[in-house]
Amino acid sequence: MAIDKELNEYLAKTSRSRALHEEATAVMPGGNSRTTTFFDPYPFYVQRGQGAYVWDADGVARLDFNGNYTSLILGHAPPDVVKAAQEAAALGMSFPGPTEQEIRLAEILTRRIPSLQTMRFTNSGTEATMNAVRAARAFTGRPKIAKFEGAYHGTHDWVMVSVSPDPRAAGGRRHPKPVAWSAGLPPTVLKHTVVLPWNDAEACTQIIEKEAANLAAVLVDPLLGIGGILPPADGFLEQLRAVTEQHGIVLIFDEVISLRIAWGGAQERFGIRPDLTTLGKIVGGGLPVGAFGGRADIMAAYDPRRGGARISHGGTFNANPLTMAAGAATLNALTPEAYTRLDALGERLRGGVTRLLMATRRRGQVTGVGSLFCLHWTSAPLTDYRSSRPKDPEAPTRVFLGLLNEGILLTQRGLGACSLAMTDEDIDRFINALARVLARE
Repeated sequence: MAIDKELNEYLAKTSRSRALHEEATAVMPGGNSRTTTFFDPYPFYVQRGQGAYVWDADGVARLDFNGNYTSLILGHAPPDVVKAAQEAAALGMSFPGPTEQEIRLAEILTRRIPSLQTMRFTNSGTEATMNAVRAARAFTGRPKIAKFEGAYHGTHDWVMVSVSPDPRAAGGRRHPKPVAWSAGLPPTVLKHTVVLPWNDAEACTQIIEKEAANLAAVLVDPLLGIGGILPPADGFLEQLRAVTEQHGIVLIFDEVISLRIAWGGAQERFGIRPDLTTLGKIVGGGLPVGAFGGRADIMAAYDPRRGGARISHGGTFNANPLTMAAGAATLNALTPEAYTRLDALGERLRGGVTRLLMATRRRGQVTGVGSLFCLHWTSAPLTDYRSSRPKDPEAPTRVFLGLLNEGILLTQRGLGACSLAMTDEDIDRFINALARVLARE
């Protein structure tokens, strides 16, 4: 079978990674600290990255369309970002107090995203969505939140629901049931989490209006990013904004991924102003980061002045100076011209893949916005999480392994991102490598 051939070639190229994995399993369950980076028989171990490439422990170079799950928008080790982090580190790695770098990065972000009237930093996107949900509950006094089927918002309890459920256990498409995505979730999580169907404005409105009296927030990734980069249908986000505003429900945009599609993120591109926004990935310049913010009246719950905050928010490494400096250097490099270049790279890749699939009559398609893209191994119209599930569940793994053997790194599910370190020739290399992988199928 094709997958066996790809596995055998991978094994032959990664003997040093295999040895490292065996060492790792002695001290870590599964051999690593990120479930998302594991794949059978073992992940390759990265030794270094430069520009658009990473090199593994066996010296194999791969063109990186993963970008640490879309975080590295400038590519690996961009000189200005490295310099900013080094200069900050030389003054001290972290402190028990604020630094000027925190102010500067917050100023950059609030200028770019008008809905961020005030904001705070965390160490991950998970922490950002956790705090945004908490703020919405504090502001409204309501217990429930709503999220979309197929959407990922981190790994705290309240969002680990219906991320990639088996439709057989998830109820009807228009009225999905909450399904736990992890062991260890208490029953109250499912009781207080409302699941919405992506791109069905009528069904969403009905569900939200039914739950409105108890609903604190609607949490939405404007691209359903991890669910497959499925852009919103015309009028869909507008309807979410209207119904949440009507019922005093906090609308939270999770822009951890989608900030990279425009100067001011998806909310700029689609013309929607949420109440709160969560950020991560590119805003840290490759270092651990998260951020959340929005309306000043909602964020006031975190203000420790005049008798103490209603919500306590600590974190030993929140807004550490290395991350703040690297994030500012990254965002300063993302000029309007840079976004134009990123859009062109994404369009070139999506157009090339589409032509390849048509020429080979292969069942599949590619979606995306800006520099983001996702491969889908189904010919069905793509509207939501359920429609994006491949008919052949092994297809994403075969393509992922095949591309690894061709010197291309993607995510296992087919999500990818272009970086400013890439050239048109790099995009063409991806398309040609995909053609060879599909020819072996």
